[in-house]
Amino acid sequence: MNIHFIAIGGAAMHNLALALHLKGDTITGSDDEIFDPSKSRLAARGILPETFGWFPEKITNNLDAIVLGMHAKEDNPELLKAQELGLKIYSYPEFLYEQSKHKTRVVIGGSHGKTTITSMILHVMHYHDREVDYMVGAQLEGFDVMVKLTDENDFIVLEGDEYLSSPIDRRPKFHLYKPNIALISGIAWDHINVFPTYEGYVEQFRIFVDSIVEGGSITYNEEDEEVKEIVEASENAIRKFPYQTPEYFIEEGKTFLMTFEGSIPVEIIGDHNLNNLAGAKWICQQMGIGDEDFYEAISTFQGASKRLEKIATAPTSAIYKDFAHSPSKVKATTQAVKKQFPGRQLTACLELHTYSSLNPEFLSEYKGALDAADKAVVFYSPHAVELKKLEAISSQQIAAAFQRDDLIIYTNPEEFKTFLFSQELENTSLLLMSSGNYGGLDFDEVKELIH
Repeated sequence: MNIHFIAIGGAAMHNLALALHLKGDTITGSDDEIFDPSKSRLAARGILPETFGWFPEKITNNLDAIVLGMHAKEDNPELLKAQELGLKIYSYPEFLYEQSKHKTRVVIGGSHGKTTITSMILHVMHYHDREVDYMVGAQLEGFDVMVKLTDENDFIVLEGDEYLSSPIDRRPKFHLYKPNIALISGIAWDHINVFPTYEGYVEQFRIFVDSIVEGGSITYNEEDEEVKEIVEASENAIRKFPYQTPEYFIEEGKTFLMTFEGSIPVEIIGDHNLNNLAGAKWICQQMGIGDEDFYEAISTFQGASKRLEKIATAPTSAIYKDFAHSPSKVKATTQAVKKQFPGRQLTACLELHTYSSLNPEFLSEYKGALDAADKAVVFYSPHAVELKKLEAISSQQIAAAFQRDDLIIYTNPEEFKTFLFSQELENTSLLLMSSGNYGGLDFDEVKELIH
């Protein structure tokens, strides 16, 4: 097929382009800006656009399909030309469904944990040489690309994002996959710019459960009351498999899972990650992996990229980096590190970086999110607030939202860096949570804080 990508440079889009190129399709694309790693990865395969910008002349009747990315706007010149010519225009999730409609579709949904659970499943499959197609939102150890598509594999494992499909298709992505096997890890209000009310956000998960094909299954975290209620109330003719956090214990900073085979050491930490593991186990079972094989493989799983990633360690200290930004993720991650090393001081730093986290109406959701930390720090950039065209927020509003009198707040990247590099990390765990980089922090330099 001849396929053109409008906004090819996005993390998801460029990975799909690479997957189709490797499958043998002819790929072209456009974007007004492309950064690394997308840029170098597209260049390595010879499909990086020669010039950045939008070029309607690239859109011709020779194209079999257009894939439209969220970065494009409704008035994009290439999109308008494609509509004028009557070409088939797919959103990213629509095209993935089109490529997988004859496969068994495994879709992992939830406000948090979906990247980790998808990664765990793929790790187990890879460990046992089981070939599956997939789409995951993080770069995984042992995997060259984040999207894989073939004609021959029976299963495809998809991370089911609830964000919008494209500028002209306002449905959440995970509504389009029609899973045979599905999972919901938890529901915590997110994407306030798209779902302004909690009720409207929750409704998207009801629709997801109803989209599961008849005779399919839903694996769900029964410790989440909202998830439990939605799944158990669903009248869809599907099988329902609840899961919960397994029993475990921590000994000298190491986590051991308690199983019928005895205690098994695992590399991941925290109740939330062990809960994710229980969900992954159920899905792997439905994909033909027995308990013994699952435990053997999962004991070697070190976590998805940027998800509670240990970046430096010493006998009495450690530095962790995490993608956490929503209130529920921040709370779970902070509690996990404190519980793993209860005898150490925990310094937890959070960058408010996303649209939701910088929204004054949403800030109150962070109440208690950093309570497990001995020293709690919040960084945000007033410039980022301006760029997102949001109402300005003050340090007083942030302090009131977190409801912690000793909260340390920085708005200047250099001042935050000075604070960070002045810390004595003896008998301390340092946790850096952000979907950004604290205004230009070099994490390789941060590693040097532990010698």
